[in-house]
Amino acid sequence: MQEDKNRQVCHWCLSEIIWDEEIGPETHCPHCDNELGSYRSMSIGLERGDDEAEQPGSDDSDDEDKWLDDEEDDSDKYTAEEGFRGGSRSLLAAESVIQRIIDEQLEAPECPVCREYMMEAGVQTVGGAGFAAAEPAAVGIPVLPNPFKMVWYVCPACYHTASFLSHADREEMMNRLAARS
Repeated sequence: MQEDKNRQVCHWCLSEIIWDEEIGPETHCPHCDNELGSYRSMSIGLERGDDEAEQPGSDDSDDEDKWLDDEEDDSDKYTAEEGFRGGSRSLLAAESVIQRIIDEQLEAPECPVCREYMMEAGVQTVGGAGFAAAEPAAVGIPVLPNPFKMVWYVCPACYHTASFLSHADREEMMNRLAARS
């Protein structure tokens, strides 16, 4: 059994790692180069204490009911102020609507914070008397028309917002720059 003591399985790529007795256990997987051990591991609470060990012939349906009750109670623990989204039926329903909204959009940029797709929130007109357009010396005219429109997006996961120049104003900007070349 000395041979089994010198074997290890990478939690990331599930490769078996055999290490040398003199060197000791590996700290990084030689196959995928991820760290081994408990670092970056997550415990999901499946371990049971001795007092909770299942007795032969016990009914599993009680455990399932307790789990469902715990899930409903936990949804109140995480609020919007803490930055967490709880799990509930209404959240699942909202996620399906969010997905339909994103599917219908012309563009769906990725959130720079969490990499989820962002939903279009609306269009804002920028300009008028409160906007002073820059006129670079290289072109001699404003790069953007006054007024122009910005399309705002919101991330449904982390609520980060981002804005992009509207499609028509992008084309106008490129036409202005191309005319001055």
